[in-house]
Amino acid sequence: MSALDSYLQTNLKARHLRLLVAIDTYRNLTQVADVTNVTVPAISKSLAELERGLGLTLFTRTARALVPTQYGDCLIRHARELLTNLNQTRDELKALSSGTEGKIHIGMLPASASVLLPQALSLLKQRSPGTNVMVTEGTTASLLPELWQGHLDLVVGRLPPPDTLGSFEERELLEEPVTLMVGRHHPLARKKQLNWSDLRPFPWILPPPGSILRDPLERALEAHDVPLTNNYIETLSMHVARVQLQISDFIAVMAGTPGGDAAQPFHTLPLRLPRLLRPAGVLWNRNRGLTPGARRMLSCLEEIAEQLEAGAVSARAVPAVSLATG
Repeated sequence: MSALDSYLQTNLKARHLRLLVAIDTYRNLTQVADVTNVTVPAISKSLAELERGLGLTLFTRTARALVPTQYGDCLIRHARELLTNLNQTRDELKALSSGTEGKIHIGMLPASASVLLPQALSLLKQRSPGTNVMVTEGTTASLLPELWQGHLDLVVGRLPPPDTLGSFEERELLEEPVTLMVGRHHPLARKKQLNWSDLRPFPWILPPPGSILRDPLERALEAHDVPLTNNYIETLSMHVARVQLQISDFIAVMAGTPGGDAAQPFHTLPLRLPRLLRPAGVLWNRNRGLTPGARRMLSCLEEIAEQLEAGAVSARAVPAVSLATG
């Protein structure tokens, strides 16, 4: 066994991992000392012992900061993963010892904020009241790194393109149609026959550039000779979109149940769009096993998706549509 193998297996401690992460975060020993309540000489000594035990230089000193070497980058990356796993283990053990059934961390993409996730959460709490959930809403760009690092157990929403998945496992759950929506007062809502050219005079509520819907939407509209005007609002906010549709003559692109019932303040334009987005679904890190709570949540998501497809679940008080922005 080499000295490196021996040190990693017998001498590397959690305190070393925390030290590496702290130095990488602040890049300054004085700041690390302030945060950890340990003196600068003690930190320097611990780092020197770690480098000597591994036989590797982990940081280089510059005039302004400590900068990780390639060995430091490698060890810091794994240190963050190991500390995340330790924290998750602690949380599960505490939950078991207190009689609860664990905590799930779920990332929610905007397109899942209609019926699927709220109904699945309701079913989970009916079946397992002791399984607690923390839901964080965000974009694909913000949530997928959190999932990869182990800070999230699941991400629910519009599935991203397959080439962005990398180490993620996915499950398709629900095909939600993408439709053009206006308020019920809108001039187009009163037309008995509608042509694509009728859309040209009106302003739009658009997903921002870089969102997964923007490019395919523009291509679909251009194919029908409906170029987007300079009169638009770009937003990921469902609240902003709903209010604007109710008080003005904007057109928005939404996913989910069409606005056909009397309680729904929207009108679905009878113009068929091609399939612009992938289905709603769930993602998890294939390199990490799902916790019992995450498996229960996955089962609830699958069951609610089947019921929604069959029309067996109603939206109740939950908004029936969502901004198709992912």
